[in-house]
Amino acid sequence: MVSIRILIVEENDTIKRLPLAHYQRLLKRDPNEGLPKYAGKRVRCALIVVDLINRRPRETVKDEYAFLNFDDNCRLKTSKHEKEESLAFDMLSFISLEKQDKRAVDARHKFAKKTVF
Repeated sequence: MVSIRILIVEENDTIKRLPLAHYQRLLKRDPNEGLPKYAGKRVRCALIVVDLINRRPRETVKDEYAFLNFDDNCRLKTSKHEKEESLAFDMLSFISLEKQDKRAVDARHKFAKKTVF
């Protein structure tokens, strides 16, 4: 089984976990969702996919790093690359919740990337 962890790196380098559902609502620009602490700031973020065994992390399957830009209303800023940003989360669909056969290569995420460029 895998777990997706969203981590925000604070200005003092402490790490705060952001619940996945909260992050998804931020990405969808939910008008009721925001992070007041980060209003008007650019924040470092990590998306980590972890393989779990008995609910304990076994290995990191994928890691991605980015900056989240928040507007003065505590919401993610809309950028000219909004479509690409919204597809970024879709690219993780290659991760199955079941054990994958290591001999097979699932390339769905590569096709998702091609739609971006």
